[in-house]
Amino acid sequence: MSRLTLHRNVARDLAPLARLLADPDDLTLVNPHAAHPFDPGEWAMKWVGERDDETFYLLDEDGREVGFFALRVGIGPEVRHLTYVFIEERMRGGTGEELTRLAEEAAQALGALSITLKVELENEVALNLYRKAGYEELSRRGDMATMRRDLDG
Repeated sequence: MSRLTLHRNVARDLAPLARLLADPDDLTLVNPHAAHPFDPGEWAMKWVGERDDETFYLLDEDGREVGFFALRVGIGPEVRHLTYVFIEERMRGGTGEELTRLAEEAAQALGALSITLKVELENEVALNLYRKAGYEELSRRGDMATMRRDLDG
């Protein structure tokens, strides 16, 4: 049974993301380079401002935004890069696989053949989640691993 539904952020509304990332620790976790407090203008221009960037909200059973991720164009239009992944703490624990599946479905709907991401090496929960979902580690640089998964067509 699905606990989350996906909402493509066609309007590019960042107000729900500002609410989700009100805690400075959460904002730093999602994007350590972003200004504090959350600045929608900065995000619209710098972090998800490219014409082909797509953002998505994860909605709970009541239709409330409880998570977020972006799919940016990777190396070529057939690759999407999953970034800025966030889920509210109350929704964590069991939703990671669902979030990954929804992100992959969204990438496929955008015409992607593969999806890439970067994850902190110390984030064992995320590393294990992505490995279990079939992501292969391509490289390590500093404290980050780059991973990729080819999507089923």
